[in-house]
Amino acid sequence: MSKEHGGDAGDQAVLEAPDAPSDASAGPGPAGNGAVRALRESDGARARGPAPRDRRPRADPPPADPPPKQDVSGDIGAPQRRRITARRAIAVAIGLIVLAAAAAGGYVYRDYAGHFESTDDAFIASRQFALAPKVPGYITAVPVTDNQHVVAGDVLARIDDRDYRIALAQAQAQVDGANANVQNIGAQISVQQEQISASAAQVEQAQAALTYAQQQAARYQDLAERQAGTVQMAEQTASTLHQQQAALKNAQAALAVAQRQIDSLEAQRKSAEASLAQAQAQRDQAQLNLSYTTVIAAQAGRVVNLSAAVGQFAQAGTNLAMFVPDEIWVTANFKETQLAAMRPGQPATVRIDAYPDRAIGGHVASVQPGSGTAFSLLPAENATGNYVKIVQRVPVKIIIDDPPTDVALGPGMSVGPTVRVDPQPSLYERLAGHS
Repeated sequence: MSKEHGGDAGDQAVLEAPDAPSDASAGPGPAGNGAVRALRESDGARARGPAPRDRRPRADPPPADPPPKQDVSGDIGAPQRRRITARRAIAVAIGLIVLAAAAAGGYVYRDYAGHFESTDDAFIASRQFALAPKVPGYITAVPVTDNQHVVAGDVLARIDDRDYRIALAQAQAQVDGANANVQNIGAQISVQQEQISASAAQVEQAQAALTYAQQQAARYQDLAERQAGTVQMAEQTASTLHQQQAALKNAQAALAVAQRQIDSLEAQRKSAEASLAQAQAQRDQAQLNLSYTTVIAAQAGRVVNLSAAVGQFAQAGTNLAMFVPDEIWVTANFKETQLAAMRPGQPATVRIDAYPDRAIGGHVASVQPGSGTAFSLLPAENATGNYVKIVQRVPVKIIIDDPPTDVALGPGMSVGPTVRVDPQPSLYERLAGHS
């Protein structure tokens, strides 16, 4: 029994021995001395052999005192704490400086951005239209190509004009015939006026003859009453008087007929002049139809989506191509909350998505009096159903002051306009020296 106890004690001492160097290496003190003492006692117990058997019950050994903690707050910890404190102070100072710089920069940016209003809901617009002939016919020439720039008066397409030239010649012949008819009636009126003059002379002649017959009849009647003359002569002069009276009436009637003939000829001349005007209108229409066989550009622009081809039969109104005029502008759909300070005439800067490195100047031309949905095909009816307030967008027309000529700009291209709504210089501009 004691042997086993001695063996257990030796083994316990041996197991505790490896821990001694680690404790001893921590430095001199009670912990290190206790480990050395335990090692020595274990060696002595092994040399003495097994201890005599003790029949008394063993008492548990008193608990060992915990090793005292080493004081690490000596001369080495104070400089380290000072260095940490200094680093923290520097970091706090740098953070405060960065925070102040960020706050100042944010204020400057916000002040600068408050002078402008921008949107990405914008595009280039123009009044593009379709090119179509007004008269039917076979296309004989197409002297333009796709995306070609033309000026006013340039020929875009030609239609076979032979039929229209023949129609113009026929209309011109009708004009000539109607004009000749008018001239003929005018000549007849001139002749009739001469006839009227002759009839008037005959009336004067008959009037003179009647006057002489009246005088003769009165003279011979007086002689016959005084029996100085014969009754035969008196009767003869009286008969002559009646003949002259009838001749005067006949001349006056002929004069009246001649004058009425003038009225008839004047009416015929008006009818002939109306026919002449109608023939001239037909001639002008034929001339217009002939001119319509040449499709020309009414203004400067570009030919887009060309579909005309030589030999194609084009009906009146057939779409030959699309035409995009040089006059373009930007339709920017700003939110209604961005329009408080926006007025016509304010400067604007336009950046086209296709050419993001180029800034093009412009100005606000007008603000549409109403939102875009109000003029749509199916406008919103806010008085029906459940109402949900949504910020509306209002189209703003921006004119490009000097459109570039070295790039292609057309309707539908996306742009990003920025309008300066506050003409006063911002803080950033004042700091940068901008007026």
